[in-house]
Amino acid sequence: MLPISVDLFAVPKAVPEVRRILRARFGAADVGDLALCVSELLSNVIEHLGEGTPVTLRISGTRAGRIRVAVSDPAPGVWPVLRFAGADRTSGRGLLLVDALALGWGVEQGPYRKTVWCELRAPAGPGLVVGVRS
Repeated sequence: MLPISVDLFAVPKAVPEVRRILRARFGAADVGDLALCVSELLSNVIEHLGEGTPVTLRISGTRAGRIRVAVSDPAPGVWPVLRFAGADRTSGRGLLLVDALALGWGVEQGPYRKTVWCELRAPAGPGLVVGVRS
């Protein structure tokens, strides 16, 4: 089931496709929070770097039994900003959602890429065990 690693272009049709991959991979488990966080991180790339930006999506288990989502893109100098959108704004809440759902999130900068990551509780489901493979 894990890890999942996908190289893709950040385009709007990639968001529902990744959700389908998650539902297929996790079966009967509730992947709502996971799918929402992945969707928001991909949507941020589309919104702030532009459609067609190459990204790598990685989803893995941690030793603590959490799920780690990481989205890497080729813009190390463009960091996500946690904004508080007014009631009249139709966008600007994606990172607020990630912040509310995730146990933690952050940005790792490399010389040619950055990675925005978050960690979540593992989805609940029958017989689902998440962790690092030995």
